[in-house]
Amino acid sequence: MATETRKKMNIPITKPALGEDEARAPYESIKSGWVTQGPKVAEFERAVASYVGARHGIATTSCTTGLHLALASIGVGRGDEVIVPSFTFIASANAVLYTGADVIFCDIDARTFNVDPSDVEKRITKRTKAILPIDQIGLACDISAINDIAKRHGVEVVEDAAPAIGESFNGRRVGSNAHQTVFSFHPRKVITTGEGGMIMTDDDALAARARRLRAHGMSVSDLERHGSDRVIIEEYDELGFNYRMTDIQASIGLVQLRRLDELLRVRRAKAKRYDQELSEIRGLQVPFVPAYAEHTYQSYCLRLTKDCRLDREELMTKLLHRGIATRRGVMASHLEKTYTSRYGR
Repeated sequence: MATETRKKMNIPITKPALGEDEARAPYESIKSGWVTQGPKVAEFERAVASYVGARHGIATTSCTTGLHLALASIGVGRGDEVIVPSFTFIASANAVLYTGADVIFCDIDARTFNVDPSDVEKRITKRTKAILPIDQIGLACDISAINDIAKRHGVEVVEDAAPAIGESFNGRRVGSNAHQTVFSFHPRKVITTGEGGMIMTDDDALAARARRLRAHGMSVSDLERHGSDRVIIEEYDELGFNYRMTDIQASIGLVQLRRLDELLRVRRAKAKRYDQELSEIRGLQVPFVPAYAEHTYQSYCLRLTKDCRLDREELMTKLLHRGIATRRGVMASHLEKTYTSRYGR
């Protein structure tokens, strides 16, 4: 037991930027009777698609279900392999297992914590169906290199951009650079709908299939039926899921999206201050941001070098007793029991 007296937590790991406008936003949806997926979800999808420069947004209940839906929509299933960085939140790999496919872990670039394209190419086999790169902690991966590899080998790309809405790659917003990109609206992200996610794509046919699979495989949406002047009997041609965002959530998301650029400006300014204050401390390595990216700073991730006088847990404990919350940067998913029990170490 540490001998230091723990102070009251005054710097949490995150705090959603929610205000009075967000608190009032669901009122219209509640009064209208559209509390599940309806017109506000459709409006939110269009707004996000317009912001990132994609043709389609398909809102989901989370980034995890969005990743599953994106993989299912391109036919990933039993017998296939999907390449995923091992250094990532476990949901990225879990989404692959949900399809029945196998996870093939690859290595990262130690500077960016993002996928190492050269290692990805080494992992491709005849069974590879897709590559699932992550924009780690809000920093865009080298999606151009990943797209080139995918094109050479005839495989799909599903970009896990959970923390990266508002991030750019070579001046193009994340969400417009891969066949499919998936965002998260969890409270740790820059903008939130409580829980929620969204798939971005320019592929009309893929978007239509994802929307069907999102709603149990239903051939027509509730919004279309309610707006029609004729009776429509829906059909179910394939097994789908219930991954529908609600209008209550989307109404909050619309307010948050209008604030996104300002929220990013504030985060980046704070990160710059941290860089200035921490970069001269021996044993600490501040985040590296390549010239092609900007970073959303979902988190400010420090790396401890061999010169640091404390190990990770010691430093986290000292910060905790000063009222500062921290978390391990990212997990090594391949070392979690879910994966060691399947694939070994």
